[in-house]
Amino acid sequence: MKTLVPLLLFVFSWTNMIAQFTVTGKVSEASNQPLVGVNIAEEGTTRGTISALDGTFSLSVSSPDATLILSYIGYQELREAVNGRSTINLTMSEGVTLGEIKVVGSRSLNRSSTNSAVPIDVIDLTELQSRSGQVEINQILQYAAPSFNASKQSGSDGADHIDPATLRGLGPDQTLVLINGKRRHQSSLINVFGTRGRGNTGTDLNAIPVSAIKRIEVLRDGASAQYGSDAIAGVINIVLQDHVGELSGNVSYGMYNTNANGDFADGTPNAAGENRLYDQDRALDGNTLRVAANYGLPIGSAGGFANISTEVINKDRTLRPGADFRRGYGEAALDGFNFMINSAIPIGKQTEFYAFGGRNFRNTDAYAFTRNNPTARNILSIYPDGFTPRITSNITDVSASTGVRHNLNNGWNVDFNNTFGRNDFHYFIKNTLNASLEDASPTDFDAGGHSLSQNTTGLDFSKYFGNILAGANSAFGAEYRTENFIIFPVKKAPTPPMMWTARPSSAPTRPSRWIP
Repeated sequence: MKTLVPLLLFVFSWTNMIAQFTVTGKVSEASNQPLVGVNIAEEGTTRGTISALDGTFSLSVSSPDATLILSYIGYQELREAVNGRSTINLTMSEGVTLGEIKVVGSRSLNRSSTNSAVPIDVIDLTELQSRSGQVEINQILQYAAPSFNASKQSGSDGADHIDPATLRGLGPDQTLVLINGKRRHQSSLINVFGTRGRGNTGTDLNAIPVSAIKRIEVLRDGASAQYGSDAIAGVINIVLQDHVGELSGNVSYGMYNTNANGDFADGTPNAAGENRLYDQDRALDGNTLRVAANYGLPIGSAGGFANISTEVINKDRTLRPGADFRRGYGEAALDGFNFMINSAIPIGKQTEFYAFGGRNFRNTDAYAFTRNNPTARNILSIYPDGFTPRITSNITDVSASTGVRHNLNNGWNVDFNNTFGRNDFHYFIKNTLNASLEDASPTDFDAGGHSLSQNTTGLDFSKYFGNILAGANSAFGAEYRTENFIIFPVKKAPTPPMMWTARPSSAPTRPSRWIP
């Protein structure tokens, strides 16, 4: 028996070697230029390889009757049967869909991702949002776009509520964000607490509902010569949905399993005013629910439309404490409502009026650093076991852009537009105190906030010359932009709808097991 087992293994290995069939070849495009990095796989198996710098490849397939599947960004998928051939040279064709996509922010009518001089990523969110499991644009792009980085913060004041995002490792304020080719306003938050992009302020991408987005175009190279100094890291252009007669919806739910051991005070007092202990073992947190809908309405008989998107997000906080002074470490809780509309109405054979914009409201709740005893910042009669403050906020983001496009008879295109945006950030501190007031100190405070408004008026002219060289585009224009930043003191905040009212400090915010 001891001799039979090695013999069987030898026979199996030898049979497997005989069954395999090696295919070599070269992959080129229509102009006979080699394609580098083409994905080559055998259908129905996990066998695969990629083409080398000169387009050559070598792949061992299971049999001479195998089928090869070739895929490459910007090119149509190619299926080729081996049919016993050991050498196969293949030619891939450019993808029709990708070739027709234009970067609308460039003012060029013939700019596509397959023939541009700089790298452009065209990201279709239709399927990506369902596959990624993420509910916010920053997190979707984190997994889909090279060189894009956005990480959740904790204990970082305002950065807990608005994620700072960067391209190519540069500051958030060095990435220009466009909506339908028009400049998007920035957030009023300046990152100052040791977070990513410290000293910068960037655009809050999460204020845009995912259901409203048709695709995202990411220019991963400096474009300051064309767009200005805020495009040093690159440009992100978000193209909104424009279809009509179609209703689409999405409901997603997810959660985290911490699998962490440790008993920590979560900063929420019980009925006796004492901090309850939260047992992390076997706890589920970060419960996230997203409900979204999109519908397009036709307007008139000349091709006008109004595409409407809405989105509701409810996300509980996560709890990941690693030290006694950070008992409340974790991702912030969030209640949010998004609304956005994109519309265009022809007002003549060569003239079109367009308008788009929306409103975003978020109620967020994040942990700060724990105040343990003994400390001069605590009043024992209020928090005998110390406390973990919570920074909550009401964030309101509104935007509106309107304009008129006109095609002149001589081939020139004129675009006159005005875009307004405003971001309000209002802080509320809960489960805290002012030690200088001693026993009379309240435990909730209105901490004021900040606001940024931006208005941009532009007039653009562009024309494409197809008979010059291989095609040339000429564009010029003027833009006038005003910005107003204010820091406001304590004031009476507008009362949000009841469904968005901040959670009471005494209510648990996640499934948990409490230790008395």
